[in-house]
Amino acid sequence: MVKPGLRLQILLLLGGLLLLAFVPLFFAVATYASITLQKVRDESARSLGRTVVGLVAEARAQRSPSQLATLLHAEVGANGVEAIGIYGRKGEALTRVGEPSAVDALGTTVDPTRESSTEVKATHGRALVMVVPDPRGAVAVLMRTDDESARVTPLVRFLGLYTGLVALALLVFAYYALTRLIVRPLVDLSTAAQRVAGGARRLDVPRGGAREITELATSLRRMTDSLMENEESLRAKIDEVEQSAFHLTQAQDRLVRSERLASVGRLAAGLAHEIGNPLAALIGMQDLLIAGGLEEAEQRDFVERMRKETDRINRILRDLLQFARPAAGGKSPVSVEPGNVESAIYDTITLVRPQSSMKEVELEVDVFPDLPAVSLSKEHLVQVVLNLVLNAGDAVGPGGRVAVRAKRLDVADGETDRIRVEVEDDGPGVSDDVRDRLFEPFVTTKEVGKGTGLGLAVCRGLVEAAGGSIGLDPAYDGGARFVVDLPAGS
Repeated sequence: MVKPGLRLQILLLLGGLLLLAFVPLFFAVATYASITLQKVRDESARSLGRTVVGLVAEARAQRSPSQLATLLHAEVGANGVEAIGIYGRKGEALTRVGEPSAVDALGTTVDPTRESSTEVKATHGRALVMVVPDPRGAVAVLMRTDDESARVTPLVRFLGLYTGLVALALLVFAYYALTRLIVRPLVDLSTAAQRVAGGARRLDVPRGGAREITELATSLRRMTDSLMENEESLRAKIDEVEQSAFHLTQAQDRLVRSERLASVGRLAAGLAHEIGNPLAALIGMQDLLIAGGLEEAEQRDFVERMRKETDRINRILRDLLQFARPAAGGKSPVSVEPGNVESAIYDTITLVRPQSSMKEVELEVDVFPDLPAVSLSKEHLVQVVLNLVLNAGDAVGPGGRVAVRAKRLDVADGETDRIRVEVEDDGPGVSDDVRDRLFEPFVTTKEVGKGTGLGLAVCRGLVEAAGGSIGLDPAYDGGARFVVDLPAGS
């Protein structure tokens, strides 16, 4: 639905006000004119009636009855006289002249002692009966006054025409004034605003119109200029931000390259540290063998030691490759077949119980029955649990306690079931300076020669490649608790 414009709304409102103002005035004037004319007519009828009565009374005294009758008939019908009656001293009718209905309106008796005027209903409309006493009785005259509405009609029509012309002139003048002072300046202002919206850089203010429209246009121009200035300032700031983002990107690239170099440096330092010791031992024992003079038993012992140091170097390199391989592919490199948590935990306990470092460590196992398989293969699951259990055993030492638990986590409807494996110990815990870097390669809390610092990093790679997570529980303060969450396998 199209909403009417401002000009049409104001004209409709003004037309309504004119109707409320002129229509009651028109009817009031018409009514007042009709009543006034009727009063004037009544007064004229009374005056004319008195005149006629006076003439008849005078003729009554001077003329014979026949002459008087002729005079009466001559007066009837002239100047609105409908009927004339002559009455005796007692008010009885002596002579009545006129149409029968008019004569009946005069009445058969009157009061001859006082003058009176009475409105009656005659054949032709309203009439007035005038009774005037005289020395011989009384004379009555029926004067037609009629309804003056017909005489008032031309005046009323003229008044209505005048009122309509005045209202039309007011509406035309209002239309012109609204167009010139309000509507046209607003249309020009709207057109200028649309040009600004279309890309113009300046608002052209209309010069005509009312003072308020001019002030509004000036305010809009100032606002537009201010917005343009703010836009230019914002564009400049955006350019600065883009330049800053470009420089930040370059700095980030440099930082990434530096971090890569630092990682390579840490990796090289770790390898040098971990491989350097067995290499030094190998070189020393090789020098002794080359120098000779050793007994056969001593030579065999040196060869066995050299084999152990070689195995140590091989294990370090294998762990390093194992750490790098899952992260590169994003999936477990050996198998993606779901693994059984309960079977993997009990296999792990079977492996660690015979070891000398775990003989004096109390092992607790608490596994919920009928746990679903997880997305990590049993081989890798055993590797993760074994690494965590051996680390816990090294941390608590003889007389300590290590607990392995497994349970199903509560998840919302529609989410994948998750299995949690916890390895908990009552050892000294993990120091704060190592806690944040615990899963980085070559970070270890063990003494030199007892650990490579790759075990937890390998575990994290295996777990995350299976879609799970591994971490240290910060809320546990009775030692250390490692938590592994794995999604259930399909």
